[in-house]
Amino acid sequence: MFTSLFSAFASLAEHLASLLEPVFHGASTAAAIVLFTALVRLAVHPLSRQAARGQKAQAKLRPQMAALREKHGKDSKALQKAVMELHAAEKVSPLSGCLPSLLQMPAFFLLYHLFSSTRIGGRANALLDHTLFAAPLGVNWTAALAHGGVFGARGLVYLVLFAIVAAVATFNYRRMKRQMAATPLPVAAPGGQDAVPGMAAMSKFIPLLSFATLFTVAVVPLAAALYVVTSTTWTAVERAFLYKDMLPAPAALATAA
Repeated sequence: MFTSLFSAFASLAEHLASLLEPVFHGASTAAAIVLFTALVRLAVHPLSRQAARGQKAQAKLRPQMAALREKHGKDSKALQKAVMELHAAEKVSPLSGCLPSLLQMPAFFLLYHLFSSTRIGGRANALLDHTLFAAPLGVNWTAALAHGGVFGARGLVYLVLFAIVAAVATFNYRRMKRQMAATPLPVAAPGGQDAVPGMAAMSKFIPLLSFATLFTVAVVPLAAALYVVTSTTWTAVERAFLYKDMLPAPAALATAA
C-alpha cells in the first residue's frame, strides 16, 4: 500500500515538474515542490481560520479562566471540569490550533521519504537527480558542503534558504513578543505568582521556537527543506493577516512600557 502511495506521489511530482519546465527549466522540480506546498497550505487554510477564531475566543475567556482558578484554588479536578464546561458552553476547542500543523505532517513526510529513497516502486528514483540550481534535491546541507563549502554553488543555495528562514523567524519572534505583551499571562493569586507553574519561563522560550526551523532545513533533504521554508513563510504571512486584530499598535506598546 505504501509503495503504491509513494509511486503515485512520485508520478504527481514528475507531472507537476514537467508542466512547470517551460517556465522554470532545470528548477522545475523545485518549483513543483513549492507549488505543492502552497496547495497543501491552501487546503488547510479554512482550518487555520477556524483556529484563529478559537484562539481569539480563548483570549476573551481569560478573565473567566482567572476567576475559575481563584474559585477552585488547588482543587485541580474541579478546575479541569469547570474549564471544560466553560469551553463547551462557549464552543471553544483548546486543540483547534493544532489541527493545521498536524494535517501538514503527512505531506512533509511524503516529500522526505520520496527524496530519501534511492528506489521507488521497484525502479531507480529519478527525482534524486533533479536540482535547485547546483544543489541536488535529495541531499542535505552537510552533503552540499562537501562540494565547494559554504560559498560553493551548492552551499549558496542553502545560504539563501537560511536567510529566508532567519528573516521569517525574526518576524515571528517580534510579532509573538508583541502579542504576548498585549495578552499577559493570568495571575492566580496576589503576589504575582503564575497561574500555571513554569508558564512564565515557557513564555520566554516559545518565541524562540521559530529559529529551530534553521536546524530542520539543515538536516533534511533539500526537497523537504523547500517544503519547510515555503510552509513557514506561508504561516508567517497567514498569521499576520488572521491575528492582526490581536496585536496592539507599536506606539501603544511604547506608551505602556
